[in-house]
Amino acid sequence: MDHTLQNTQDFASDALKARAWTSILNRYREPSTARSVIEIVITALPLVALWVAMWALLHFSYWLSLLIAVPAAAFLVRLFMIQHDCGHGSFFRHRLVNDWVGRVAGVLTLTPYDFWRRTHAIHHATSGNLDLRGVGDIDTLTVEEYLARSRWGRLMYRLYRHPIVMFGIGPAYLFILQHRLPVGLMTAGWRPWLSTMATNAAIAGIVATLIWFIGLQAFLLVQLPITLLAGSVGVWLFYVQHQFEQTSWNRARAWNMHEAALQGSSHYDLPPILRWFTANIGIHHVHHLCSRVPFYRLPRVLREHPELASVGRLTLGESFRCIRLVLWDENWQRLVSFRKASRAAA
Repeated sequence: MDHTLQNTQDFASDALKARAWTSILNRYREPSTARSVIEIVITALPLVALWVAMWALLHFSYWLSLLIAVPAAAFLVRLFMIQHDCGHGSFFRHRLVNDWVGRVAGVLTLTPYDFWRRTHAIHHATSGNLDLRGVGDIDTLTVEEYLARSRWGRLMYRLYRHPIVMFGIGPAYLFILQHRLPVGLMTAGWRPWLSTMATNAAIAGIVATLIWFIGLQAFLLVQLPITLLAGSVGVWLFYVQHQFEQTSWNRARAWNMHEAALQGSSHYDLPPILRWFTANIGIHHVHHLCSRVPFYRLPRVLREHPELASVGRLTLGESFRCIRLVLWDENWQRLVSFRKASRAAA
């Protein structure tokens, strides 16, 4: 009884601390229009230039062209992060500007902006809640749920969680095929359909124009590597932001949004060049605590509040170990591997 009471008190204390951080972070919310415009320019123009360079190099060496696909994909990831900030209303002061910049970016990232914004808002509102999984997140079973499945059900989950599927086949399917329909909100009215079909129409127009100018083969040789690389990197980033050993998941009765934001989101401490290309999205615990902070203000938050830097910190090297963490152990309150889950069941 005393142990249960202590856990309850600790949880309440942690939740209050996390809520207090939200109030502090509100001071960093105000975007700079000039800075936001500059961020768009230094992201979109290099992306277009690299795309053209890839096409020009096709006539000399496709291998050289493929080398350029790497930085081009990095700039496409960065453009997605700008779209992401627009979806949170944090990139410009006015919602209308955020939304139209996000919609245009969504055409280039193959992501229907308004539909994605809605599912991503659900992700923020339910992250770490075991009773509200399934929208805008990576499917995660508890150990008990996994062991209760049939052999076929376990195999399907293992395939879903395999790195080749998760970071290879999955991203290609997500951005090229799944985003062409409002999957997850198919019966949620006309708005998700309008967002998806309008984005599809804009994509079709751009693709048709480029194919008319340079041909189908050249278009595919340039665009496919960029899309596949950027998609894989994007899914990887989203994965390590919540799929790390000491993350936080709780049933609804014990779940607190602020605590889940602080403890359930990682601080992916990347090298400076990768931090720039990923638009500081690695400072994800701060982002979840206050999603209205523009990405270019997140480093300032850590400089002025260094105590946040150690919360959920993952280095680049440490992050690769997260691949094997696939099941949530409700007893130990951590993510575990299939092997550990099997041992516990034996």
